[in-house]
Amino acid sequence: MKQTILKLLLIAVASYSFIGCAPKNEVKEYNKPAIYWYNKMIKQIADYNLDGADDTFTSLESEHRNSPFIPGAMMIIATAHMDEEEYAMANYYLDEYLKRFSLKRDADYIRYLKIKSNFLAFESQFREQNLLDETIIKTNEFLEKYPHSEYVHLVQTMQARLLMARAMFDKEIAGLYGRLDKVEAKKFYENKASRNWKNIEDIKEVNVPWYRAVFE
Repeated sequence: MKQTILKLLLIAVASYSFIGCAPKNEVKEYNKPAIYWYNKMIKQIADYNLDGADDTFTSLESEHRNSPFIPGAMMIIATAHMDEEEYAMANYYLDEYLKRFSLKRDADYIRYLKIKSNFLAFESQFREQNLLDETIIKTNEFLEKYPHSEYVHLVQTMQARLLMARAMFDKEIAGLYGRLDKVEAKKFYENKASRNWKNIEDIKEVNVPWYRAVFE
């Protein structure tokens, strides 16, 4: 019994010492040069610490709003999130970049990255239809605004795949209405599918795993 009490006392003392020392060891950084925050963010990204990199970017932007490091840092951290398949965060930084630096000469590249991020974010053939339609609109806008961009062919390729996905989705809806004997609705979605992709029979259906097929 005495040994048990002694052990509990030792644990309590150790815990108290740890708690008491924690605030002293924790250093709150602020009022640093822009280059300091920039280099720290780069190191955190290299160490796969994206949460820390996000916080460091916030410090950079807060303390040096007009720093020439901001555009580059924003692009680097957006690309890092995209590489880690964190597309929502990537899109956040890309949107912020376009709001603040849309007149820069690389605007077409940023918009291409935004389309690519949306394209890669699709996880299911028949879900996220709002994202699908929104991205198709973005591809149309890109091709209209930047017809001579070096990224045109990449955007056209993604657009073709998106239109095929849209056509297949409309074909599935047409099939559903056909099974319900809704002739007019079936015809409407068949026509809609053919407008998105003329030779829909040439589209190879996606092989969905059985455990996901039941939810599609």
